[in-house]
Amino acid sequence: QVQLVESGGGLVQPGGSLRLSCSASGITIRMYNMNWFRQAPGKQRELVAGIASFESARYTEDGRFSISRDNAQNTVYLQINSLKLEDTAVYLCNAVHMTSGQTYWGQGTQVTVSS
Repeated sequence: QVQLVESGGGLVQPGGSLRLSCSASGITIRMYNMNWFRQAPGKQRELVAGIASFESARYTEDGRFSISRDNAQNTVYLQINSLKLEDTAVYLCNAVHMTSGQTYWGQGTQVTVSS
């Protein structure tokens, strides 16, 4: 059985940082493109950051988000810096097999940014 389990969310003040983790079981993440999505109340799910199977880390254009993988630990991370109120959402881990396209989702971890 495949499981993606997110952790690391919580309540943080604006300007703070968080590191989210996605621990996978039942799959080997080095065979998967890994993504972090987020969904805020009343809004559509949106892609935050993604990393291809052959990449080890990637930063978003604004530099606030970085995604990385530890294939030995079968875990993917999302580092979020300079958190803003609008970053409040449930953050979900997603795995897409690099050839078959088989897709898996985690249940999500809540990030709340509030002063």
